Amino acid sequence: MDTPGPHEGLSALTDDAERNRLLAEMAEQSTDMISRHTPGDWHFIYASPAVENLLGYSVDEIIGMSAYELYHPDDVEDFKRRSPSVSYERGLYTHTYRFRCKDGHYTWLESTSRSLRDPATGELKEILVVSRDASRRIEAEQTNRRLARVLESSSDLVAFIDLDNRVSNLNEAARERLGVVAPVVDNSDRALILRDLFHSQSYQQLLDEALPTAETEGQWRGDAEMCDRDGKAIPVMLEVLAHRTFTDQIEYFSVVARDMSAQKAMEAERQQYQAEVSHTSRLVTMGEMASGLAHELNQPLTAIVNYVSGIERRVGQQNEIAVSTLEKPLKRISATALRAGEIIRRMMDFARKGQTQRETVQVKALVSEVMDFCASSAGRSNVQLENRIPDNLSAVTADRIQLEQILLNLLLNAIEACASDEEAEPLRVWVDASESAADQVIIQVHDQGRGLPQTDTEQLFEQFFTTKDSGLGMGLAISRSLVEAHGGQLWAENARMGGAVFSFSLTRA
Repeated sequence: MDTPGPHEGLSALTDDAERNRLLAEMAEQSTDMISRHTPGDWHFIYASPAVENLLGYSVDEIIGMSAYELYHPDDVEDFKRRSPSVSYERGLYTHTYRFRCKDGHYTWLESTSRSLRDPATGELKEILVVSRDASRRIEAEQTNRRLARVLESSSDLVAFIDLDNRVSNLNEAARERLGVVAPVVDNSDRALILRDLFHSQSYQQLLDEALPTAETEGQWRGDAEMCDRDGKAIPVMLEVLAHRTFTDQIEYFSVVARDMSAQKAMEAERQQYQAEVSHTSRLVTMGEMASGLAHELNQPLTAIVNYVSGIERRVGQQNEIAVSTLEKPLKRISATALRAGEIIRRMMDFARKGQTQRETVQVKALVSEVMDFCASSAGRSNVQLENRIPDNLSAVTADRIQLEQILLNLLLNAIEACASDEEAEPLRVWVDASESAADQVIIQVHDQGRGLPQTDTEQLFEQFFTTKDSGLGMGLAISRSLVEAHGGQLWAENARMGGAVFSFSLTRA
């Protein structure tokens, strides 16, 4: 058997010394704390310089201290219970715990320990430990656990979606509201996919708009309809968020949905109530105008009777009569009957009960129709009506009947404010309009009456408040609610030259 020569043995010793020197240098420069401890009482017998950065102690200060002195009280017993069950003969042991720094605060450390034993006797000589700062990881884990608890207790419906549109997680609110169990993340038919949570139109909106927008801008918000296990629609206010990795790649999407079912039901009830009140108001207005409307109908009917009587006299006086001589009175009869029919149609349209229908409305033409409708009231009150709407005014988006109701309420109030005897000079009521920079049309009803009372003008719009002896106090309140339902505002003020001005805004078409 060959034995190593003297030079070979010297080389081996030199290699070991160099390796030990490099290891010692690495330990001295490592950001991880390397320490050696006595068995049992865990006194420090060595600590690398990293101890100062991790714990604030110098190497000299920590040598001789027991690790038990630095453990957080809640972690000491836990470590002691584990220690007897850990056999260092099996190699490494990793432990996460809180250690007290020199300034008194505690920091999280993650340590990997290894036993060092006497090769001859197997006696445990010391423990070698490598420790690193685990504060950020532990804090992140605790934050994630807290967020998970918040997520589970949230009343919003939350789902996590992977890049294949599979649902990886649903919170409790989503599972209960949608009637589904916790999703299974695999490629089988049991996997829950995004399509299962939404109605087809909303699902397509997610694919075409929400997910691409969230991918490029980070988030998307909008309205959508989810569906439960039975296919029942659930209106939601939806937010889609994109979550990225450290390399800025999309990792997954989260979908946060707020159930709007109760709000939608309340809104439907409110709209139904408003429609009922609005219809009642129109009927009340019709009742107040009954005598004037009867007069409007009486005029064309009387004219028709007169034309027919004239034709009867001509026929009775002549044995033969040319048809051409009857052409003019017959045309007048036809035109007058059409006029009477138009009055009746306008009355029926105004009094009808129906769903709100938004359309493009030409303001000037509508104002002319409403002024024709209340012309008899103006005549009886010795009031002159003027339509000063500019010909080039933009159209508005509104429900025609509701807009007529708003204008009629304001015009009738203005006429009543300007009423005078026939001998007096007629006062004027006029309507004009302008356009604002905010895509709105401002319509104003002016009068030359006595002006608004010296009180808070907002009180005029309160329900049941009235300055009339026989008023119900609902007209202005209903008018304001109708304007606000159109996204506008209604307000009142005294004019500088006397009288009052009622203004309201509508969205430009």
